[in-house]
Amino acid sequence: MKDIRAIKGRNYIHGLIEEGEHEHQDFKFAISDARKIARSISAFANNDGGRLLIGVKDNGVVAGIRNEEEAYMIETAAETFCRPAVEVDIKAFRVDDGAVVLQVSIPRSLRPPVSVVEEGGQLKAYYRVKDENMVAPEELRRAWEYYAANEGMLLQLDERQRRLLEMIESQGEVTLEQFMLDTHSSRHQAVDLFGRLISSEVVALAHNGTDFVLRLPTTIN
Repeated sequence: MKDIRAIKGRNYIHGLIEEGEHEHQDFKFAISDARKIARSISAFANNDGGRLLIGVKDNGVVAGIRNEEEAYMIETAAETFCRPAVEVDIKAFRVDDGAVVLQVSIPRSLRPPVSVVEEGGQLKAYYRVKDENMVAPEELRRAWEYYAANEGMLLQLDERQRRLLEMIESQGEVTLEQFMLDTHSSRHQAVDLFGRLISSEVVALAHNGTDFVLRLPTTIN
Protein backbone atom coordinates (compact mmCIF):
# COMPACT_ATOMS: atom_id res chain seq x y z
CA MET A 1 0.00 0.00 0.00
CA LYS A 2 1.32 3.43 -0.92
CA ASP A 3 1.76 6.01 1.83
CA ILE A 4 -1.11 8.46 1.77
CA ARG A 5 -0.09 12.00 2.60
CA ALA A 6 -2.87 14.24 3.89
CA ILE A 7 -3.43 17.56 2.14
CA LYS A 8 -5.38 20.59 3.35
CA GLY A 9 -9.05 20.20 2.56
CA ARG A 10 -11.22 21.65 5.32
CA ASN A 11 -13.57 23.60 3.05
CA TYR A 12 -13.72 20.81 0.50
CA ILE A 13 -14.64 18.11 3.03
CA HIS A 14 -17.15 20.30 4.84
CA GLY A 15 -18.75 21.08 1.49
CA LEU A 16 -19.24 17.35 0.91
CA ILE A 17 -20.53 16.82 4.45
CA GLU A 18 -23.18 19.51 3.90
CA GLU A 19 -24.66 17.27 1.17
CA GLY A 20 -25.38 14.63 3.81
CA GLU A 21 -25.55 10.93 3.09
CA HIS A 22 -27.24 10.11 -0.20
CA GLU A 23 -27.19 7.70 -3.11
CA HIS A 24 -23.61 8.58 -3.96
CA GLN A 25 -22.14 9.38 -0.54
CA ASP A 26 -21.82 7.62 2.81
CA PHE A 27 -20.19 8.61 6.10
CA LYS A 28 -18.16 6.13 8.16
CA PHE A 29 -16.97 7.01 11.65
CA ALA A 30 -14.39 4.22 11.65
CA ILE A 31 -13.55 0.96 9.92
CA SER A 32 -13.42 -2.18 12.02
CA ASP A 33 -14.65 -4.76 9.50
CA ALA A 34 -13.32 -4.93 5.92
CA ARG A 35 -16.26 -7.07 4.79
CA LYS A 36 -18.76 -4.37 5.84
CA ILE A 37 -16.84 -1.80 3.80
CA ALA A 38 -16.85 -4.24 0.88
CA ARG A 39 -20.67 -4.18 0.99
CA SER A 40 -20.61 -0.39 0.59
CA ILE A 41 -18.12 -0.67 -2.27
CA SER A 42 -20.33 -3.28 -3.94
CA ALA A 43 -23.47 -1.14 -3.51
CA PHE A 44 -21.88 1.96 -5.05
CA ALA A 45 -20.16 0.06 -7.86
CA ASN A 46 -23.42 -1.66 -8.83
CA ASN A 47 -25.24 1.68 -8.98
CA ASP A 48 -23.54 4.76 -10.45
CA GLY A 49 -20.46 4.89 -8.23
CA GLY A 50 -19.99 7.03 -5.14
CA ARG A 51 -17.69 7.94 -2.29
CA LEU A 52 -17.10 7.09 1.35
CA LEU A 53 -15.93 9.70 3.84
CA ILE A 54 -14.02 7.84 6.55
CA GLY A 55 -13.65 9.63 9.85
CA VAL A 56 -17.03 11.38 9.68
CA LYS A 57 -19.88 10.51 12.05
CA ASP A 58 -23.44 9.91 10.84
CA ASN A 59 -24.40 13.39 12.06
CA GLY A 60 -21.65 14.99 9.96
CA VAL A 61 -19.23 15.68 12.80
CA VAL A 62 -15.57 15.23 11.79
CA ALA A 63 -13.82 12.76 14.08
CA GLY A 64 -10.88 11.83 11.87
CA ILE A 65 -9.43 8.40 11.24
CA ARG A 66 -7.74 6.60 14.09
CA ASN A 67 -4.68 5.42 12.16
CA GLU A 68 -3.42 4.55 8.68
CA GLU A 69 -4.57 0.95 9.11
CA GLU A 70 -8.00 2.10 8.05
CA ALA A 71 -6.68 2.82 4.56
CA TYR A 72 -5.21 -0.67 4.49
CA MET A 73 -8.58 -2.18 5.46
CA ILE A 74 -10.27 -0.28 2.62
CA GLU A 75 -7.84 -1.81 0.13
CA THR A 76 -8.42 -5.23 1.69
CA ALA A 77 -12.18 -4.74 1.31
CA ALA A 78 -11.86 -3.75 -2.36
CA GLU A 79 -9.29 -6.34 -3.37
CA THR A 80 -9.97 -9.34 -1.14
CA PHE A 81 -13.69 -9.26 -0.38
CA CYS A 82 -15.02 -7.84 -3.67
CA ARG A 83 -15.50 -10.06 -6.73
CA PRO A 84 -14.26 -8.82 -9.09
CA ALA A 85 -11.82 -6.62 -7.21
CA VAL A 86 -12.58 -2.90 -7.37
CA GLU A 87 -9.92 -0.26 -7.92
CA VAL A 88 -10.78 2.50 -5.47
CA ASP A 89 -9.10 5.88 -5.17
CA ILE A 90 -8.14 6.94 -1.64
CA LYS A 91 -7.22 10.53 -0.76
CA ALA A 92 -6.52 11.96 2.68
CA PHE A 93 -7.56 15.46 3.74
CA ARG A 94 -6.55 17.35 6.87
CA VAL A 95 -9.65 19.02 8.25
CA ASP A 96 -10.43 20.24 11.78
CA ASP A 97 -7.71 20.43 14.47
CA GLY A 98 -5.50 18.16 12.39
CA ALA A 99 -8.12 15.43 12.03
CA VAL A 100 -7.65 13.42 8.82
CA VAL A 101 -10.61 12.31 6.70
CA LEU A 102 -10.25 9.72 3.97
CA GLN A 103 -12.22 10.16 0.76
CA VAL A 104 -12.72 6.80 -0.96
CA SER A 105 -13.96 7.18 -4.54
CA ILE A 106 -15.64 4.10 -5.98
CA PRO A 107 -16.19 3.88 -9.74
CA ARG A 108 -19.34 2.55 -11.39
CA SER A 109 -18.81 -1.03 -12.52
CA LEU A 110 -18.95 -1.42 -16.29
CA ARG A 111 -19.82 -5.10 -15.88
CA PRO A 112 -21.94 -5.57 -12.76
CA PRO A 113 -22.44 -7.22 -10.45
CA VAL A 114 -19.62 -6.59 -8.02
CA SER A 115 -20.27 -9.15 -5.30
CA VAL A 116 -18.99 -9.56 -1.74
CA VAL A 117 -17.47 -12.74 -0.39
CA GLU A 118 -19.60 -13.33 2.67
CA GLU A 119 -18.81 -15.68 5.54
CA GLY A 120 -18.86 -19.24 4.28
CA GLY A 121 -17.79 -18.14 0.80
CA GLN A 122 -21.23 -17.11 -0.44
CA LEU A 123 -21.23 -14.29 -3.01
CA LYS A 124 -23.80 -11.54 -2.50
CA ALA A 125 -24.27 -8.37 -4.57
CA TYR A 126 -25.46 -5.07 -3.08
CA TYR A 127 -27.12 -1.98 -4.53
CA ARG A 128 -27.25 1.61 -3.28
CA VAL A 129 -30.74 3.02 -2.64
CA LYS A 130 -30.79 6.60 -1.34
CA ASP A 131 -28.59 6.38 1.78
CA GLU A 132 -28.79 2.60 2.28
CA ASN A 133 -26.99 -0.45 0.97
CA MET A 134 -29.44 -3.22 0.04
CA VAL A 135 -29.04 -6.72 -1.28
CA ALA A 136 -29.62 -6.52 -5.04
CA PRO A 137 -33.04 -7.99 -5.93
CA GLU A 138 -33.39 -11.03 -8.16
CA GLU A 139 -34.79 -9.07 -11.08
CA LEU A 140 -31.79 -6.72 -11.12
CA ARG A 141 -29.36 -9.63 -10.98
CA ARG A 142 -31.16 -11.18 -13.95
CA ALA A 143 -30.93 -7.86 -15.82
CA TRP A 144 -27.17 -7.87 -15.24
CA GLU A 145 -27.00 -11.34 -16.74
CA TYR A 146 -28.77 -10.08 -19.85
CA TYR A 147 -26.48 -7.05 -20.03
CA ALA A 148 -23.44 -9.33 -19.89
CA ALA A 149 -24.82 -11.66 -22.55
CA ASN A 150 -26.10 -8.76 -24.66
CA GLU A 151 -29.45 -10.52 -24.86
CA GLY A 152 -31.78 -7.91 -23.42
CA MET A 153 -33.01 -6.42 -26.69
CA LEU A 154 -36.71 -6.94 -27.25
CA LEU A 155 -37.99 -7.21 -30.82
CA GLN A 156 -41.63 -7.75 -29.90
CA LEU A 157 -43.53 -7.65 -26.61
CA ASP A 158 -45.38 -10.80 -25.65
CA GLU A 159 -48.69 -10.91 -23.77
CA ARG A 160 -47.15 -10.86 -20.27
CA GLN A 161 -44.81 -8.01 -21.12
CA ARG A 162 -47.65 -5.94 -22.54
CA ARG A 163 -49.69 -6.66 -19.40
CA LEU A 164 -46.82 -5.47 -17.20
CA LEU A 165 -46.58 -2.18 -19.09
CA GLU A 166 -50.34 -1.72 -18.79
CA MET A 167 -50.12 -2.24 -15.04
CA ILE A 168 -47.30 0.29 -14.72
CA GLU A 169 -49.18 2.85 -16.81
CA SER A 170 -52.33 2.49 -14.70
CA GLN A 171 -50.71 2.14 -11.24
CA GLY A 172 -47.48 4.08 -11.67
CA GLU A 173 -45.36 1.19 -10.38
CA VAL A 174 -45.53 -2.58 -10.00
CA THR A 175 -43.80 -5.02 -7.65
CA LEU A 176 -42.72 -8.50 -8.61
CA GLU A 177 -45.35 -10.02 -6.32
CA GLN A 178 -48.15 -7.89 -7.77
CA PHE A 179 -47.27 -8.98 -11.28
CA MET A 180 -47.07 -12.64 -10.26
CA LEU A 181 -50.52 -12.46 -8.67
CA ASP A 182 -52.13 -10.59 -11.57
CA THR A 183 -50.75 -12.81 -14.35
CA HIS A 184 -50.49 -16.11 -12.45
CA SER A 185 -46.80 -16.20 -13.35
CA SER A 186 -44.22 -18.22 -11.47
CA ARG A 187 -41.44 -16.37 -9.66
CA HIS A 188 -38.95 -17.66 -12.22
CA GLN A 189 -41.08 -16.32 -15.11
CA ALA A 190 -41.60 -12.95 -13.42
CA VAL A 191 -37.94 -12.46 -12.51
CA ASP A 192 -36.88 -13.34 -16.06
CA LEU A 193 -39.42 -10.96 -17.59
CA PHE A 194 -38.51 -8.11 -15.23
CA GLY A 195 -34.82 -8.65 -15.88
CA ARG A 196 -35.24 -8.62 -19.65
CA LEU A 197 -37.30 -5.41 -19.59
CA ILE A 198 -34.86 -3.67 -17.22
CA SER A 199 -31.88 -4.62 -19.39
CA SER A 200 -33.71 -3.35 -22.47
CA GLU A 201 -34.43 -0.06 -20.62
CA VAL A 202 -38.13 -0.39 -21.40
CA VAL A 203 -38.71 0.02 -17.67
CA ALA A 204 -36.55 1.17 -14.77
CA LEU A 205 -35.99 -0.31 -11.32
CA ALA A 206 -36.75 1.95 -8.35
CA HIS A 207 -37.36 1.65 -4.62
CA ASN A 208 -40.49 3.21 -3.13
CA GLY A 209 -39.31 3.07 0.47
CA THR A 210 -40.74 -0.37 1.04
CA ASP A 211 -40.23 -2.49 -2.08
CA PHE A 212 -38.27 -2.61 -5.29
CA VAL A 213 -40.66 -1.68 -8.10
CA LEU A 214 -40.71 -1.17 -11.84
CA ARG A 215 -41.67 2.21 -13.24
CA LEU A 216 -41.54 3.83 -16.63
CA PRO A 217 -38.09 5.45 -17.08
CA THR A 218 -39.52 8.98 -17.25
CA THR A 219 -40.99 8.61 -13.72
CA ILE A 220 -37.68 7.84 -12.00
CA ASN A 221 -36.55 10.68 -9.74
